Amino acid sequence: MYPGAHLATRGHDPAIIMADTGETVTFQQLEDHSIQVAHALRAAGVAPGDHVAVLATNTARVFDVYWAAMRSGVYLTMVNWHLTAAEAAYIVSDCGAQTLIVDAALGDLAGELLALTDGVRTRFSYGGLLPGHEDLDAHAASASTLAPSDQPRGADMLYSSGTTGRPKGIKPALPGRRIDEPGDTMIAMNADVWGVDADTVYLSPAPLYHAAPLRTCASVQALGGTVVVMERFDAQHALALIERYRVTYSQWVPTMFVRMLRLPRDVREQYDLSSLRTAVHAAAPCPVDVKRQMIEWWGPILSEYYSSTELNGLTIVDTDDWLRHPGTVGRAALGTVHICDDDGADVPAGTTGTIYFARDELPFEYHNAPEKTRAAQHPDHPTWTTTGDLGYLDDAGYLFLTDRDSFLIISGGVNIYPQEVEDAIISHPSVLDAAVIGLPDPDLGERVVAVVQPAAGHGSTTDLETALIEYLRPRIARFKMPREIVFRDSLARTPTGKLVKRRLVEELATPASLPDSAAPAGPAPA
Repeated sequence: MYPGAHLATRGHDPAIIMADTGETVTFQQLEDHSIQVAHALRAAGVAPGDHVAVLATNTARVFDVYWAAMRSGVYLTMVNWHLTAAEAAYIVSDCGAQTLIVDAALGDLAGELLALTDGVRTRFSYGGLLPGHEDLDAHAASASTLAPSDQPRGADMLYSSGTTGRPKGIKPALPGRRIDEPGDTMIAMNADVWGVDADTVYLSPAPLYHAAPLRTCASVQALGGTVVVMERFDAQHALALIERYRVTYSQWVPTMFVRMLRLPRDVREQYDLSSLRTAVHAAAPCPVDVKRQMIEWWGPILSEYYSSTELNGLTIVDTDDWLRHPGTVGRAALGTVHICDDDGADVPAGTTGTIYFARDELPFEYHNAPEKTRAAQHPDHPTWTTTGDLGYLDDAGYLFLTDRDSFLIISGGVNIYPQEVEDAIISHPSVLDAAVIGLPDPDLGERVVAVVQPAAGHGSTTDLETALIEYLRPRIARFKMPREIVFRDSLARTPTGKLVKRRLVEELATPASLPDSAAPAGPAPA
């Protein structure tokens, strides 16, 4: 399935609407443009199995390139344009991209990459001609709109967000089928689980270089639905777009929920959200109190899934099941969940361990990193894989996340899962965001430190620190209480909602680096 399958019924209907500008691309235009870009790539020597890297802001043109790659049998790697030139160059070089396509709006970054990506054979820019690049617009405009006779299905090869180290390239096998043949897991999931069809209007508020927004937008288009793409997320603007375009389907991360909930009630209530039928959220754990508030506001339309860019497995939970099992991320919908101890043995229900998904075959490999692929595999079952998350199953088989193994704090010999403390802090109405980290401590090994982003109008940080300590005392065990609270204007998160904790750890790891706004959270707990 792909957008071109809907030309007879949807040819003149919008496949893409850009939220800020109102730019609209019809299904016929998307088909024509992607065919022309595919011809331009072939003329440049791009062949099935090759790698094409794309550095782009959220624009409609992303999908011209995406579907060109998907109908050319090539690997497509989207690159986070917020990275430094060295970080972006690492991904372009590591994926082995022979071709780099750049949004002209990113001209400065593209210029820095010229000297850092020697392996790139052909460089294109669109939306303007950049020095050292060929004009993709001109090449495509002169190409035929007649589809090539051979159109092998390509695949995305995306990179992990790199919150705990260098990002890893996740390389699936090429599908081995044509663009018009069924078999795509994400497309099937959107159709079967969330009912996506030609009547769907999907709001995408996240960056298209990330797996979930890119794959979901493409799946909606493949099923004949319309995608409304936000150039950047803004809480009130998102609500206005739901009303304006009668959005039926959307996908969010918990930080977006928090920002919408922090809007004044009279602002939230002025928008008609009655068209919304499904609101999916994923990418990061959602605090229970935040999700309850969203259900009270939007009704029983929330659906949560737990997965990864690796797509090694999947759990799903709807609102009704979540209310019966608060905090769960659902039961397995792809693969079988196993919770294992450090030796790889399955542990009983209710016991925290490493989350593995069991599949019939290895679902991915890390590009150029066989040692990382092996580290993700179960010691005794090579087709069971993990992305390093910790959790437990209840007696009914519902999965609960506790944290990532790399974020676990061991203080005084006791395991502390930061997510639990973060959820408690974020539930305070004067907090917009929070991260809990472990820093070296000569006595305890690690001490618990909370980094807090206050909400607007919070008052003094001294008063907020006192309020937070009192707020947390009845909510978390004493040994989990932060020994310091550090206030920040913003926290480092990926656009998909994952905290980049390594930056905070690096910044605050030595006593000399603690800022004046660091406040000790009362006496050290026993």
